[in-house]
Amino acid sequence: MAFAQQSESAMALTWVISGRAPIALALVACLWAAATASPDPHVLFADVSAASGLDFTLNNSPTARKYLPETMAGGVAAFDFNNDGRLDLFFPNGAEMPSLRKTGAKFSNRLYRNDGDGHFTDVTNAAGLGGSGYSIGAAAADFDNDGNIDLFVAGVHENHLYRNVGGRFEDVTTAAGIRDDQFAVGAAWLDFDRDGRLDLFILNYVQWSPEHDPGCHDPSGRYPVYCHPKFFTGTASRLYRNLGGGKFDDVSQSSGIAAAIGKGMGVAVADYDADGYPDLFVTNDTEPNFLFHNLRDGKFAEVALDSGVALPDNGATVSGMGTDFRDYDNDGRPDIAFTALAGQTFLLFHNLGGGQFEDATHRSNLSRLTAKLSGWGIAISDLNNDGWKDLFTANSHVSDNIQLFSGDQYKQKNSIFLNRGGGNLIEAAANAVPGAARANRGAVVADFDGDGRLDAVVTALGERPDLLRNVAPGGHWIEFKLTGTRSNRDALGAVIHVQDSANRQQWNAMTSSTGYASSCLCPVHFGLGEQTEVTQAEILWPDGTRQRLRNLKAGKRLSVAEGSK
Repeated sequence: MAFAQQSESAMALTWVISGRAPIALALVACLWAAATASPDPHVLFADVSAASGLDFTLNNSPTARKYLPETMAGGVAAFDFNNDGRLDLFFPNGAEMPSLRKTGAKFSNRLYRNDGDGHFTDVTNAAGLGGSGYSIGAAAADFDNDGNIDLFVAGVHENHLYRNVGGRFEDVTTAAGIRDDQFAVGAAWLDFDRDGRLDLFILNYVQWSPEHDPGCHDPSGRYPVYCHPKFFTGTASRLYRNLGGGKFDDVSQSSGIAAAIGKGMGVAVADYDADGYPDLFVTNDTEPNFLFHNLRDGKFAEVALDSGVALPDNGATVSGMGTDFRDYDNDGRPDIAFTALAGQTFLLFHNLGGGQFEDATHRSNLSRLTAKLSGWGIAISDLNNDGWKDLFTANSHVSDNIQLFSGDQYKQKNSIFLNRGGGNLIEAAANAVPGAARANRGAVVADFDGDGRLDAVVTALGERPDLLRNVAPGGHWIEFKLTGTRSNRDALGAVIHVQDSANRQQWNAMTSSTGYASSCLCPVHFGLGEQTEVTQAEILWPDGTRQRLRNLKAGKRLSVAEGSK
């Protein structure tokens, strides 16, 4: 498509000639676009939120009573809802508290169309996506394989499945057979039985209602705080099998998913043991994590403890938050990273193969770098296109008055941890991520302007989202927009293995679930450093077939259909 194949310099200039970017930003964009394309060890984002048109405010409705859901709002979904080749943005919103189901006043969820010049337009009403209730997370995917991307919205006792009919969304929750009686934080789409239809995993948190929120205080008893998870009973997540024809069957019990009672905060999908079937990793809040191994017969086994990802090496439970499940050290095996609270450090589990992981948090420097941070959203992505995936994290504490009775800070700045090779992480320069400290929550990392550099969108409680444009020169790049034919149309579960002209190898996968309560149905991205060509790319499609492409020039977003030449 024309949008995908413009040169880096041309796309950089788009923001200038549009007249929407501030003059200072335009100058920065031009200077960086003119700079050498050789890989740079640094990364730099520019805050272009003011000119973006993203006027949404995340209304979590905080009260002096401090009801549990108030601190948990804030996911974001990036996907191309109108098939114009540009990534649009959907923001779930909260409702007045205390509210349960439709008893409280709502704030509208919002959908923004990407206009292609750095600006987004609110099309919520025209698209029929205002929604209701206290929404938290979202997951985008084409569940009916009709070429239009659909949307699942998770919330407090009120979930919604929206079918995309030519750019307008219809609520098909009841007709599809999806229940909505739990406290859901997010969801993940995957084809767990490889029948070509996308199934739905709904991530549930705890059993909660306004009437059964005990009300809590800090250790001194002076200050009200959001209650610790120990005051609430955990619950099971749900798995729905896609039957086709817009119908789903609840297979939570028969699959074994319902047997695992937890307090889910993050979910990510990857085939960690390379058996051809997608598995699920779930972070739990102050309880051991779950790793659901797909047994290939419609059932899952929870193997986190045996695999080494239930707990860090010290054996202490942590407040597991958002998570991502990708290969950070280019050895062909997907690894796990997730955020947690201050004093716990963020976690990194290295995939050893053979179904085993090791805690690489200390070795990678992540423990030292994140000891004072609290995090929510996270993405494992190559932010400077040097061929090594970095970490982007959206930071903030849970309690909005934490500084009154501890040394921790509530509002925090976001972070970038650069991968210097093989998972050796360093903190990016202080000015790499602009903006003030905020109560950051959800985050998506993707190329919103088509220039081959990964940008970021971050939500914050009580504020508008940040749109951060990547303006560092970085290295060369290539992206793959996959379309399944025998497999599910979104190709969720496909794994791409590339080899560049220097014989360096990388792996990345097509997935939709990312970070905290967020979703990115985005092209698969590779940074190439100084190399200008991919000598070979092998795509392992979800149905098990392999497809090879050769001699691919860098600087392009390639559209690849399953089975095409």
